[in-house]
Parts: sequence; structure tokens; C-alpha cells
Amino acid sequence: QVQLVESGGGLVQAGGSLILSCAASGRTFSSYGMGWFRQAPGKEREFVARMTGGGIRYYADSVKGRFTISRDNVRNTVYLQMSSLKPEDTAVYYCARGRTARPGPVRYEYDYWGQGTQVTVSS
Repeated sequence: QVQLVESGGGLVQAGGSLILSCAASGRTFSSYGMGWFRQAPGKEREFVARMTGGGIRYYADSVKGRFTISRDNVRNTVYLQMSSLKPEDTAVYYCARGRTARPGPVRYEYDYWGQGTQVTVSS
């Protein structure tokens, strides 16, 4: 059973930065793509960023240029570095493990999810 544990959320002012971490259990972490999603109150969970097992990065248009996804395959950890944060970035952020090495931006392409970490950006 794979477990994903996010950390690093919190309250930040607009324009500020946060780094989210997601620690994963399991021995084959590097074989899978990893993604970050977020869900704001009353909205659907949406794709934020993903990184393939080979290290290719993809971002939602809304965060491109402001967020950076990275991974450490030794520590079995994926990160989301967020800068120039806006109030509309406020949401619960989830990390997820892809079913394959190159998952897309759709939720069903991910089989394990973390519990989520709250990010609140004040104006």
C-alpha cells in the first residue's frame, strides 16, 4: 500500500511563497509520475502540475511561471514550490501518484492520493 503525506501548507500574503512537500512510501517511487492537484471550496479538484518518471514537467496555465514541481527519488519526495501567490491559489493541495510513469492531467490517471494540505493566500 502506498501512502502519500503532504506538508508545508499555511497562510501567506499575496505575493508570497510556499513550498509543499509530499513524502511517498514504496520502493518504486521513481517509476511513477507524480502530480499536484488543488480543490477550492465549492469547486472541482483541478490539475496544477505533474512530473513524469523521466523528469518532464507540465503545468496548468494558471500557475505556469509561478509554480515549480520537482522530485527527489532518493527521499521519495515530490515538491511544489509556489511563488507570487494570489488569493485565487487558495485551496487544499493534494499530491497524487500516477498509474504510470507518464500520467496526464486527469484525476483518474492517478491511483494514490494524499490527505491534502491547506494553502490560504490573503489579499
